[in-house]
Amino acid sequence: MLDVLLTSVNAVFPIILLILVGYFLKRFKFLNDNFVKIGNKFVFKVCLPCMLCINIYDNMQSFADIRWDVVAYSTVDILVIFGLGLLTAILTTKQQNRRGVILQCTFRSNFAIIGLSLVGRLGGDEALGGIISAFSIPVFNILAVVALSIFCEKEQPALGQNALENSIPTAMKEGASSSAGVKAVKSKNSIKSILLNIVKNPLIIGVFVGLLLVGVREIERACCGGEVPFRLDTQLKFLYAALKDLKAIASPLALIVLGGQFEFSAVKGMTKEIIVGTVWRIVIAPLIGIGVAVLLSNYTNLFTFDATVYPTLIALFGTPVAVSSAIMAGEMKNDEQLATQLVVWTSIGSILTVFVTVFALMSFGLLAV
Repeated sequence: MLDVLLTSVNAVFPIILLILVGYFLKRFKFLNDNFVKIGNKFVFKVCLPCMLCINIYDNMQSFADIRWDVVAYSTVDILVIFGLGLLTAILTTKQQNRRGVILQCTFRSNFAIIGLSLVGRLGGDEALGGIISAFSIPVFNILAVVALSIFCEKEQPALGQNALENSIPTAMKEGASSSAGVKAVKSKNSIKSILLNIVKNPLIIGVFVGLLLVGVREIERACCGGEVPFRLDTQLKFLYAALKDLKAIASPLALIVLGGQFEFSAVKGMTKEIIVGTVWRIVIAPLIGIGVAVLLSNYTNLFTFDATVYPTLIALFGTPVAVSSAIMAGEMKNDEQLATQLVVWTSIGSILTVFVTVFALMSFGLLAV
């Protein structure tokens, strides 16, 4: 048991230490707000897309490598959590601009940064992490845009308006409005904005480019008798090396910047929302995503998950809410302050919950590090 404990600590704590480095460097004024802001933007728009692109290109040698059972299970689980999170958000807060933030927190994990690092630390199949990211990250980002759009901040209702109307998403009320012409235009613009945000998302672009390169490689094999005459890592070695370098700094820099963003202020007035979002992200979501997987794999014939799958499920369902969720919340007129607090508290809480999850799975022989 002591060996399992030490292995669990060694798997989780290097990630936590990098977050603490960022936190204390910011507290000691070695890092300033501008560095954190620019660093976060650099990671989100440059390093992470490169990391996702290279992960997919290196790890997915063929579309035949895709574990469709894991992809299907993960996608369905994310959608189920989204549905339950939507109900939770409506029932737990009356403030419209906080509902989308809570909803986003329930399903959107930090798979791109902490998750992929954790997959490597836990010794899971590296290819599986890269392949699942090709599906999970677009799903996360598309659902995040939808969540923040339907609960975006709107004009205050007239005095005496039925309070029940406040619990109805903006998009639904627009469809039932008497001023159909004006509301239809707003609805159309909202849909266009959602689609543009999805298409322009840097993480989705990185995944798309990686899949495109894999597709080109598949076409080459089909046309050249199984040979691949053009490879990014041979014919364009200089470009490949640069992308690999950007990938290498993505996770450590992102974790340090995450630590620099920690602020323990502004908790007063949003304690309930912080507790709801945090418990959902690091307790309920892992129980649904990982617990159901264990039950289905061991007691039914629907899925057969082994020790190479569970590291990815831990990373997908057990990690804190994505760092970029706070930035997106602010840009889409949701409560950015609440979103930032959720990043902080889910990250702190996940130190314990990820450790307990890893320890439990290792104790039952479902995870081998």
